[in-house]
Amino acid sequence: MPPIEDDLELLRASAVAAGIIASSYFRRDVKSWTKENASPVSEADIVVDRYLASSLLSARPTYGWLSEETADNASRLDCERVFVVDPIDGTRGFLRGEDSWTICLAVVENGEPVAGVVYAPARDELYCAAKDGGAWLNGQPLKRHRRAGAAPLIPAPGAVHQEMQAAGLEYTRGPAYPSLAYRLVQVATGKLDGAVARRGSQDWDIAAAALILREAGLDFADVCVGFPQFNRRDVRHGALAALADMSLKPLVHAALIKVYGCPAVAEDSSELPTL
Repeated sequence: MPPIEDDLELLRASAVAAGIIASSYFRRDVKSWTKENASPVSEADIVVDRYLASSLLSARPTYGWLSEETADNASRLDCERVFVVDPIDGTRGFLRGEDSWTICLAVVENGEPVAGVVYAPARDELYCAAKDGGAWLNGQPLKRHRRAGAAPLIPAPGAVHQEMQAAGLEYTRGPAYPSLAYRLVQVATGKLDGAVARRGSQDWDIAAAALILREAGLDFADVCVGFPQFNRRDVRHGALAALADMSLKPLVHAALIKVYGCPAVAEDSSELPTL
């Protein structure tokens, strides 16, 4: 099995090349359509996905593959390491011409992310991490810059916002970047003090960001089960919270659980709805 550092370098190189490809479609007249779950997909998503499959699997033919834009293959469950890929996270924003969309790549080993990249080409921001190797932004250690004296800044869906307000949490409702991965890593930069996600996020949405947050020393959890496990048969997760201030955790987690609940899901269940 290759060293994790080699896998991270492969992810970085592939993400940058994929960013060049995706950028050639950005703010252009791009074909797009809606998938069965009502989420948009564009020709750029498909082209980038095909490039990444070729680039990554040719370099690591024994690894499994899990991507938002590729039909799932259960053979990934038998692989020790698996690529988990979102070719363009934040497709809605991409199609609107917003610049915070990302390319998200991770290597998951035995259910745990061990290498991850979240790359925002239009912002020239490359976040990455390797297990026990720290988190990095554009080649420099990722350090959180505190927002001294300001109320916590947390993007939240309307129902969660109402619950947190009702519980007496003093905070400012922050910007909801279309890319969930980008939103999460902004907790590590200090641009946000917390970020939450409704129940139904999938492995490719969060695997890379989960590792970056963990290596940056921040709390990230599925509020129902703790730190998420990846490459299960069902790749969907409960409601999520990334927090820089642990004093926020009780109220934020309670609000998410009240709004979305905690599904009772077995390893092989296919019953968890995406909400």
